Amino acid sequence: MIRSRTSVLAGDTQRAIIDIGSNTVRMVIYGGPLRAPAVLFNEKVTARLGKGVAEDGRLASKGMQTAHAALARFATLLALRGVRDIATVATAAVRDASNGPAFLASVAALGLSPRLLSGEEEAVASAHGVLSAFPGAQGIVGDLGGGSLELIDIANNACTHGVSLPLGTLRLPALRAEGSERFNRRVHKMLQGADWYGAAGQTLYLVGGSLRALARFAMVQQNWPIDDPHGFVLAPEDALKMARSLSAKARAGQVPVVAPIAGVSTSRLASMPHAGALLGVLVRELQPSRLVFSGWGLREGLLAAGMDAAVAQQDPLIAGVAAFVDAQQPGLAAAAAQVAVWTAQANPGAPLPSAAGEPLRHAATMLALASLRTEPNVRAEQAVQWALRKRWIGVNAAGRAMIAMAVLANSGQVAIPPDLLRLAPLASLHEAVAWGLATRIARRFSGGAEEVFTASCLTVVPGKRLVLSVRADLSALYTDATAKDLRALADWLGLPAKFEPNLAQNLS
Repeated sequence: MIRSRTSVLAGDTQRAIIDIGSNTVRMVIYGGPLRAPAVLFNEKVTARLGKGVAEDGRLASKGMQTAHAALARFATLLALRGVRDIATVATAAVRDASNGPAFLASVAALGLSPRLLSGEEEAVASAHGVLSAFPGAQGIVGDLGGGSLELIDIANNACTHGVSLPLGTLRLPALRAEGSERFNRRVHKMLQGADWYGAAGQTLYLVGGSLRALARFAMVQQNWPIDDPHGFVLAPEDALKMARSLSAKARAGQVPVVAPIAGVSTSRLASMPHAGALLGVLVRELQPSRLVFSGWGLREGLLAAGMDAAVAQQDPLIAGVAAFVDAQQPGLAAAAAQVAVWTAQANPGAPLPSAAGEPLRHAATMLALASLRTEPNVRAEQAVQWALRKRWIGVNAAGRAMIAMAVLANSGQVAIPPDLLRLAPLASLHEAVAWGLATRIARRFSGGAEEVFTASCLTVVPGKRLVLSVRADLSALYTDATAKDLRALADWLGLPAKFEPNLAQNLS
């Protein structure tokens, strides 16, 4: 018998979420830090449980058989892997089906303990996922699944006024069959009937595989330098333009409506015109200021709901990057923190790195040092790929670009790539170059010896000079190579460089 608990954060190293959705049945096993859990295993089966519900109100036999086989496999894998911390949830299709209770009983017979989420609970879980991924987020969360659309307000790290509407992707084709004008009126009427209105001008956070597929489509159309849809921002007018374009192609009988996109399944591509049409209506009805796509939703929200206050307050970027670099070399995150403190003194006015300080520079320092564990001819390129393409939480496109520029400068490359200029302002990237050049000085001057950081300092005398000071007995560490690195940073800052081999005298 597999033990299952409502809380999925009771301390086990591996935590599993089984999500019995209207379109797919998925199991994700998480590991790593609680604040930034890493995906250890992710498998889904397309059961389309909601298709039968949309047609006759019952879960179809074929869909149940497919789902049951997948769940039996998941239960067996969890037992073999020794995963004890498991949450199994079912959403709209099972909730709305007349034979849903019987299906849940068959799931329980596998040793799982399924929990049927209400529409509001589903909305709340998705909201928690967004709040965890975007600390301080305020606006509206829209989660589009196979059987339903959840909408909920978020502000001040809390969520309110959640509703669930029968507008899932499996229902949309039938709803749109009578024409766009009638479809628009029906969605408008559903929003009115639910007594749900979001204030105009808010951010609309979008969750769900079909919506992320739309983000990937928009990113391809824009030749966007980043291919992870998490955190991608789309202007409302661009979303409307995309929706109109997809609908026009579908009406014209273009096949396929959307060309293949890496990471997007054929079923998602096929449903894209319908999801786009719904998104268009939501944009017109809700009038958001911007659309932000989230890779975190219901499953991550279930994890986040169990975090204690101390864990919830951690910076998710720092937690995630620290776990990543320590997996490559234990203790590397702590060493990077020491380097980040040392180099902070070369950035006048910058706070010392901490969870509430400057996580971008701290994260860049960790990835810069981690890149040294790879071959010299690929380390800069690999570190840039880490910065731009890995699923980091708590950082936007501009922050990713700054981290990428810093790791490039750590390798001695200060020319700013055009793609990064699309993501972040020139001034921000210029600052990131200074981060990387300072890190380069720290690692090459110290040779990895911790004592060097307590016996030396790198400081800027504002408007005057960049000074590297060291205790006199360690002055042999300063070589022509260090002098070159020091001049590179000083030139970038527009200052003269000075080496002072008597730290105490320099500080007096």
